[in-house]
Amino acid sequence: MNKLLVELVPATTWGDNLRSRLSKAQWDTLRREAYQKAGHVCEICGGKGRKHPVEAHERWAYDDINHVQTLVGIEALCPDCHSVRHLGKAFMDDRGKQAIAHLVKVNGWGRRELDDHVRKAFKVHAERSEHPWTLDLSWLEGKGIET
Repeated sequence: MNKLLVELVPATTWGDNLRSRLSKAQWDTLRREAYQKAGHVCEICGGKGRKHPVEAHERWAYDDINHVQTLVGIEALCPDCHSVRHLGKAFMDDRGKQAIAHLVKVNGWGRRELDDHVRKAFKVHAERSEHPWTLDLSWLEGKGIET
């Protein structure tokens, strides 16, 4: 099992995330809880960023039949691992090559494994981006947050 994978959010839900739906105080509480739980190091590679040690990444599960995107948690990732999770954005921000290098390093992949995974991730993204999605944020209820 690989530790680090590309997880592209469907284009139809770009910008619809916890940061945009919650108050700043609620978002700060959730992300700081994730950072503390992870000991302020990346949950995948154990690394830290230069400017800030970790960033909050929303974890989603996808029901590709009913087009429901379900929040399943928040993880603390170093900026490099976070860039891999959002590889499309990393390429738009001119950080794609750095993200690819980090993905290869963390997973110990060769060119074939890398190409296969990235091709599949972008194919799934394209298929998911053809549909509107309903966000299921019921995970937040366990944190005492109503949306």
